[in-house]
Amino acid sequence: MYRLIRPGWWLVLLAIMPLRAVAQRDPSTPPPKAELKENYPNPFFPATTIPFTIFSDVCRDDHQPIVTLRILNVLAQVVAIPTLVDAPRIPVENLSVECGDHEARWNGSQLSGETEPTPGIYFYRLTVDGDVFTRKMIVSRDAQVGA
Repeated sequence: MYRLIRPGWWLVLLAIMPLRAVAQRDPSTPPPKAELKENYPNPFFPATTIPFTIFSDVCRDDHQPIVTLRILNVLAQVVAIPTLVDAPRIPVENLSVECGDHEARWNGSQLSGETEPTPGIYFYRLTVDGDVFTRKMIVSRDAQVGA
């Protein structure tokens, strides 16, 4: 007996129909205030650089956003606060910054006093005027220079 509907007939329809999809942002959602970029190197040991950008829309009327950058372990506990590359002694915590591109550096030292990070997965979380951006990074002894 011959079946009029064969399995996979819908694949033929998809192949001959033009697809038009446009991604749109919800107009009621405000644009992001910042972009948190991938740290480099990643994986790393013992230090890494974390780039981020504060968008110019945030700095209207001479407003300078308040920025905090924290390193978290997998239990979401704060283990370190990076410093700005341009000002290595200034931690990125409740810091008023100008809009534009910035880089922070984590040298691996931790708030607990340890001078090297324990290998594993960490997260870095940027807060800009209350908006939160998070990414993942990996500490690996295999990433040591000359390893």
